Amino acid sequence: MAIADTTISISVDAATAQAYNQAPTEDQKKIQILLRLRMRELLNTSTSSLSQLMDEIGARAEARGLTPEVLETLLRDE
Repeated sequence: MAIADTTISISVDAATAQAYNQAPTEDQKKIQILLRLRMRELLNTSTSSLSQLMDEIGARAEARGLTPEVLETLLRDE
């Protein structure tokens, strides 16, 4: 049995919105799936607060080389 899709709105910066809107439909679908899975993971975790999860994600990204400076550059380039 398939679950019906429901649309929600999430605020993003203008560059992100533009990049998403200009992406091919197939890429948009992939992004939607990734976001759906990640949101489920974040919202269904009862052992950690959202703040703790965000801190963990940030720590993992930093361990992989994503510094605030690199992030700023990536966001500017979009």
